[in-house]
Amino acid sequence: MQDMPQLGIGTFRLEDDTAHKAVVDALKVGFRHVDTAQIYGNEEQVGDAIRTQNIDRDDVFITTKVWFDHFGNDSFIASVHESLAKLKVDYVDLLLVHWPSPHDKVPMEQYLNSLKQAKDEGLTRHIGVSNFTIAQMEKAVEILGEGEIYTNQVELHPYMQNRGVAERAEELGMKVTAYMPFAVGKVMDSDVLKDIGNKFNATPAQVTLAWMKNKGYHTIPSSTNPDHIKDNFEFDKVKLSDEDMERIGELDNGERIVDPDFGPEWD
Repeated sequence: MQDMPQLGIGTFRLEDDTAHKAVVDALKVGFRHVDTAQIYGNEEQVGDAIRTQNIDRDDVFITTKVWFDHFGNDSFIASVHESLAKLKVDYVDLLLVHWPSPHDKVPMEQYLNSLKQAKDEGLTRHIGVSNFTIAQMEKAVEILGEGEIYTNQVELHPYMQNRGVAERAEELGMKVTAYMPFAVGKVMDSDVLKDIGNKFNATPAQVTLAWMKNKGYHTIPSSTNPDHIKDNFEFDKVKLSDEDMERIGELDNGERIVDPDFGPEWD
């Protein structure tokens, strides 16, 4: 069973031809993890893009996420089948619940057991959660048992390093997957990241991705610019020292970008 590549291409806010082209460009430069979601409305374009590249199914890792509208009724599994049809695959590699049920309207036992059912039925290889707090991660492990939840996908970037959640996820045996790693482009303005990048002729984005890898995090940056996509894939030229890591650590100011009214009480 394939492990999730450390670096993937995210498709949040990418629509229609833009989503299709971004995924094609990413696969061409070597990305082999593509992250989408039901709510993004682009699963069809993502699936089409993957098919055009004639990559063996076992060589591409596909993640999608179930929206919470499907938690509290019998449409959870049906919605997964719909996602698979749009993606034109028999299974995804990773299926996440996109958010905890807002205000616990649907009991966690109910939707996590539906998630596990999707795995048991072969619709996904791995299952995980997204935007879960420490307490919610702990409860999820109580419900499904250790080793079932593959990852918690959370907002994490140099300005909001989410250390408590990341550390607890790892203690609980979950991989940390960072979304929005560039803080919607804000990392590009960081004097610290620019200064570190100058040593390697690298961009602040490449420095950020090297920092992510050093921390042991998976991440899914998104871009529509083919040059940026290529640069992101080639971040490995950046070799950060302990001092570099400390300097990036000091950028943390808790600045959360994604904070919808239906979100949980953050740690």
